[in-house]
Amino acid sequence: VILDVADSKSVAAMAEWVRQQVGDRGLWGLVNNAGIVTPVVPTEWLTKDDFLRVLNVNLLGLIEVTLGLLPLVRKARGRIVNMSSIGGRLGLYAGGYSISKFGVEAFSDTLRRELHALGVKVSVIEPSFFKTQILVAEKLHGNLRRIWAALPMEVKSSYGQEYYDAYFKFLLKVMERGISRLYLATDCMEHALTAVHPRTRYSAGWDAKLFYLPLSYMPTALADYLLILVSKKDDGCVQVSG
Repeated sequence: VILDVADSKSVAAMAEWVRQQVGDRGLWGLVNNAGIVTPVVPTEWLTKDDFLRVLNVNLLGLIEVTLGLLPLVRKARGRIVNMSSIGGRLGLYAGGYSISKFGVEAFSDTLRRELHALGVKVSVIEPSFFKTQILVAEKLHGNLRRIWAALPMEVKSSYGQEYYDAYFKFLLKVMERGISRLYLATDCMEHALTAVHPRTRYSAGWDAKLFYLPLSYMPTALADYLLILVSKKDDGCVQVSG
């Protein structure tokens, strides 16, 4: 079944198909993994539609899929696994991505507490940067170039070409650090679906566990300082933590 999570008709058709497949048994597991990240550019360069494009997939689509299948999961006293991100703990980038992942965290928390008495378990996976199709250099650069070209001259002059170049250099370094061992994330999904006692949250990737997760518990001023320090080290002048 081909599913577009941002299309309500597609979601409804998928839910009906699943109902026909599982019947009275219900659905044991739902993994909400659909996600996009672009455009990743400074906030002032974006429009409302740029935010909506990401939110419709990462958050609102996830919610609609969950609502469509929740009766079946409830019947099976099953599992719901939502793919969040370290960006759901720390506002790392401008644009809709971190906003959407913070929303996934909140939705998952409320859902977990509501469904506890009904025997349904809800888990969240918070991976760091993995080498998947959402981190493709050509796609990120294409969006960055397109948005930069459409900016008013006053905005371009304020930021300058040097800022643009440094921003892209930073994104490239983020992609270079991406983890290729995707099983670190899929193993979390498997455990959340099959373990007798699944965890509430899973951190996938060494940097998620050893840097970003501890950073999320630090005082905001200290977290800001460290993120700015890291971004300056990477690109020399641009801070992109939001």
